[in-house]
Amino acid sequence: MTGQYSTKSFFRQMPNALLARYFNERGVLGDINFSAMKEGKPDELFKAWLALPDNQRNKMDAEFRDIYEISCEKGFRAIIDEAEWQMQEAPDDLKAFVEKLSALSNHYERAMITFLDFNNFWRGATCFYHADTLPYWRKRKNLPQRKAAVDEVSLKQLAESIRYYFHHTEGRGNNCVVEPFRRGGLDYFFAYPEDYSQQNIEWVDGEFDRRPHTPAFEVIYVYSQKEGSLDLNFRGSKKAVEPLQGMFATAILKLDELPPDPKDERIYDLSLLLQKDFDFTYDVGSGIEEINVKKLRLSSQVKKGERITLEADPSQDSDAVYDLLEQIGKAIPLNMYNLTQVELSASVIVDPNKPAKQITFRVTYPNSCSLKYDELGLKLRNMLALSGIEPKEPVKSNKEKKLVVTYEGD
Repeated sequence: MTGQYSTKSFFRQMPNALLARYFNERGVLGDINFSAMKEGKPDELFKAWLALPDNQRNKMDAEFRDIYEISCEKGFRAIIDEAEWQMQEAPDDLKAFVEKLSALSNHYERAMITFLDFNNFWRGATCFYHADTLPYWRKRKNLPQRKAAVDEVSLKQLAESIRYYFHHTEGRGNNCVVEPFRRGGLDYFFAYPEDYSQQNIEWVDGEFDRRPHTPAFEVIYVYSQKEGSLDLNFRGSKKAVEPLQGMFATAILKLDELPPDPKDERIYDLSLLLQKDFDFTYDVGSGIEEINVKKLRLSSQVKKGERITLEADPSQDSDAVYDLLEQIGKAIPLNMYNLTQVELSASVIVDPNKPAKQITFRVTYPNSCSLKYDELGLKLRNMLALSGIEPKEPVKSNKEKKLVVTYEGD
């Protein structure tokens, strides 16, 4: 996301020539002289915009939001990924497309040109961008390396399975549609089951009222044939995760049943972060400037549910949380506690012309991390791996090295 959306801000960021094209294609605001309007000063346009009827303005404003949302580095990457798939048989056209967009002055222009001139890429690109922003994916390994079925019958089978499950277990999901996309070596499936009906307070054509509507919720699958793995993003009950994975296995992979899931015994080695002098390791070209520990959560080995949480601001003193830990250690036997969660603060350069971006994320025992799988998240996950913290199979032959705690969740 490029920042908080407002229509006026969108007009400021977008070149006048592209705004003129957009409104001309919709047959509105033809009396505005866009060429005479000063760039970045859309007061005249905004005044005319406010005078449009609500039904015209609302539809265009929704499109503006989508364009504004994808006007960033991650959005441009998503556009290219969709173009690579659709233009795989025309490499020269793909090269020309990428060169054309790369030559533009900013991501707002790239997003608008894609929307106006290459709209067949738009749906896939916005879906990829949205998936990249989502945290907390659940991975399933041990799947056969079969090609994913994307024919209409298989998609309808998956949609019907999802619809039936939620309709009979939660009373929602009466309808469902599934959309497939290909991104590099990955197959994406976006399912949209019908959610519970809602009543929102809305303004429509100048009237204020509660209006019923029926939204959709999301179930997103990302399948890797090469790895034989399935990532699932579903913001709902955990008990639905395995049934949803099973539906995918039968409808898309044509398996008789979901293969057993070998217990994932990989753990983050959080004990390293109890050391005040621990040094994080990261690639020189990663843009990472600094990593600091902001919060520590200690869980009792003796009394279930008993925790100590220490938090301090590392911006003034990078060792502040460890000073707190040292003070607590004078009154409490810390050897009776395990470190089960840390919160880290990262300073990362994402644009050489802008100040470093501050990112805060959590790492929780045994193998949970709040980082996303976007470009920035992958850089920080690589930092965890290089630092020796990333999850790995515990060495069971050396009991002293194995962290023994009861996982208490996020």
